[in-house]
Parts: sequence; structure tokens; C-alpha cells
Amino acid sequence: MSLVTLKSDILTLRAPEEADVDRLFLWENDRDLMESVANAAPVSRFQMWEYIRNYAADPFSSSELRLVVSLPDGTAAGHIDLYDFDKVNRRAGIGIYIDEDFRRQGFGAEAIRLLCQYVEVTLGIHQLWATVAVDNKASLALFEGAGFKPAGKLRSWIRRGGSYADALIMQRLFA
Repeated sequence: MSLVTLKSDILTLRAPEEADVDRLFLWENDRDLMESVANAAPVSRFQMWEYIRNYAADPFSSSELRLVVSLPDGTAAGHIDLYDFDKVNRRAGIGIYIDEDFRRQGFGAEAIRLLCQYVEVTLGIHQLWATVAVDNKASLALFEGAGFKPAGKLRSWIRRGGSYADALIMQRLFA
């Protein structure tokens, strides 16, 4: 089995570095992102620094993989994550965040494409899944374009202030 590179003409997926602390700190505290992450409390800059300092890029032991979406000039444009990595059943959740300044330029689609190749060929993953709010048209289109298909609907899944929104489970199976 040959290894897949996490690089294309327009971006590279790489491990977080200390130089990314400030951007990751801002992204982790983005109020628009709060509905799609488990921790609704703000993250401190020190916590991000400690996370990067102690980061172990081995999803088989840590049950997660976080990669920075980096442009050819080194600019961090976002991050893409595997979480709830299940090594027995070979599946993981996938999440992606692209900075507002870099959206609608194909970086999200390319990051998902590269990560899908990597998890299938290098990690031997059988499936990826994402939870997406039913009204998040951009994310639904992004995942559908990457070969994910709706696999179920979760009613009242995402809390938004005093109300709740439904979510779709988007799933991609590999051979």
C-alpha cells in the first residue's frame, strides 16, 4: 500500500505548529462555530498552546487527528479534524473549519478530498461521518460534493439559544 501525500497544488494538510496558536485560538472561539462543537465554553490561548505542545498526531492512540489547512505561502486557512476515531470499526467523525477570508475558494473541498484519500489508503478507514445542521446549505453542499450521503436525521440535535435545529448525519463509505 502506498502512502498518500497530504499536499496538492493549492494546499497542504499539516500538523498544528506553535505559530498557529493565535489563529487556532480565534477559530476555536468563533461564535458561529460554537453550535457544531462539543465545548461551548471559550478556549484560552494557553490551552491552545498546551494542546499544540502536547499534540500527538496518532489517531490510533489519541482517537483524533487535527490538521491545519495551509496555503502554499504557509498561511493557515483553516483546520480539518477527525474525532471519535474508532479503531475497531475503522470509522471517525470529520469536521472542517475554513476561515471566513478563505471560504468559497475550493479550499474546503480540497482539504476533504486529501483527507479522504489519506484515511482510506494510509489509515485503512472504512467510513467517515459528519453531523451537519439541516439549514447549513454550504456545509451540506461541501460534504455532498466530497461523496458523502445523508444517512439519517437527528431531530432537535443542535441547540441554538432557546431553540433546537435538526441535523443530518452525512456518511462516506470506503471500500
